[in-house]
Amino acid sequence: MAQRTPWWRGATFYHIYVRSWRDSNGDGIGDLTGVCQGLDYLQWIGTDAIWLSPTMPSPNTDWGYDVSDYRDVHPDLGTLADLDLLVEDANRRGIAVMLDLVPNHTSSAHPWFIDALSGRTATYRGYYVWAPPKADASPPNNWLDATGRSAWTYDPSSGESYLHNFLPTQPDLNWWDERVHEEFEQILRFWWDRGIAGFRIDVAHGLYKDALLRDNPPPSALDHPMLSRSALKPVYNSHRPEVHALYRRWRQIADGYQPARALLGETWEFDYERFGDFYGRDGDELNLAFNFPFVFSDLQSVSLAETVEATLAALPPGATPVWTASNHDVGRFPSRWCGGNERAVKAALAVLASLPGTVVLYYGDELGMLDVDVPPELRLDEMTILRPGREGRDRCRTPMPWSAAKNAGFTADGARPWLPIGEHGSINVQSEQADPASVLNFWHQLSLLRREGRLGALADVERLLLDDQIWAFAVGDVATVANLSDRAAKTKLGDIGTRTVLVSTGLSRHGQRVPEEVELEPWEVLILAPVAP
Repeated sequence: MAQRTPWWRGATFYHIYVRSWRDSNGDGIGDLTGVCQGLDYLQWIGTDAIWLSPTMPSPNTDWGYDVSDYRDVHPDLGTLADLDLLVEDANRRGIAVMLDLVPNHTSSAHPWFIDALSGRTATYRGYYVWAPPKADASPPNNWLDATGRSAWTYDPSSGESYLHNFLPTQPDLNWWDERVHEEFEQILRFWWDRGIAGFRIDVAHGLYKDALLRDNPPPSALDHPMLSRSALKPVYNSHRPEVHALYRRWRQIADGYQPARALLGETWEFDYERFGDFYGRDGDELNLAFNFPFVFSDLQSVSLAETVEATLAALPPGATPVWTASNHDVGRFPSRWCGGNERAVKAALAVLASLPGTVVLYYGDELGMLDVDVPPELRLDEMTILRPGREGRDRCRTPMPWSAAKNAGFTADGARPWLPIGEHGSINVQSEQADPASVLNFWHQLSLLRREGRLGALADVERLLLDDQIWAFAVGDVATVANLSDRAAKTKLGDIGTRTVLVSTGLSRHGQRVPEEVELEPWEVLILAPVAP
């Protein structure tokens, strides 16, 4: 196995939505002990680090992203001792454990906010963003929360409104208050001292708000579609430049640990230059940042190639790019990108594995797991329930299918899973491990190449071929030739063809030398290495 310095460079991260991954006690809810029970599987699929969706105590109005205590574990998921045991067992297998940190807001049930509601002179009042309504009693400005409603909730006892960019039960913290900085530095150290390897930082782009609380403007025709679909462009209630000084400070703390702790940001930024800024122009801010232009690209040759090239051009020297296609908010790529087409799923995984840098799989990606159509009466995600017309996030948070048994091996046969299992058929761990041609076994082949350092190493991406079907690129001495279409494609490979197949989406080409002219089946991908002397 290739040794990485730092440990996250070229690594494979695996994002576990803990409530849905494995239930150890039959209550229908996945838990930390269940994660421990799946560590051998995680090791087999080449996992270097796991990122656990929120594990901290919460009333669950936003399923853990409304934290009521930053120094404990939600009782549904286990205890601090369970988390300590998970870290120990995972580390023994060479797997780091990262937690989700939610610094943009707390739960309204957090003791800080309960105190803040007691009056304008309360000790923790300044931890949150407050403003008086306008003279006509309307909200302080035009900011909208994630449900499309006003981002302000009026508190009649004090005559002021508090800010919430998400649900009213998630009041935003005031990062202009130095005490909030001090609190979170202590929180970082609390977890890092326990052996947690780093944090995925929720809403990393949004912690600071405009000090003048200016109105947001409407989006323009030049804005990315993910921004222009909103009524307002969120330039004052998020995306503020002051956040960079915060990450420089956190990076200093993280680098003081051995091994260094990792900072992975949820950076909803669609301007490439500003996205690159999150790494710090001197490489002194976030270690890793999620690349949402890539997430929202199409599985199409020109779209992906241009996004990858623009991303790499925007990053500072030595930065580690992050590639992912699914998560707990945006849905599963086998549904969103591939429409359930197994060939397309393998093609997408091959491209992800071949790109330089760190890959993040969402649990079940390695199976080709699909979104589940959760009936309205069983949906639990209040954020999307309050936003008619938006796809519910419950669809991509359903339990992991471990087998074809009742309840998919996720929980006891007689238990009721917290979200419905859905019909997965042969898309489950047990069935796919037994099938040499499965998506899971294909990912296993890719993971071995990443473990060896053949894939994922930091290097320039050289464009070799690009048309409306084929994207061929080289990273170091390894070339990837991908037909990202549902049509066969014949192409001349030229010098690319003087290589042998390391792995392919089909079973028939392994180890073969590729001819100068090759016909690729729909969604066929070849990963090629130089011919040995």
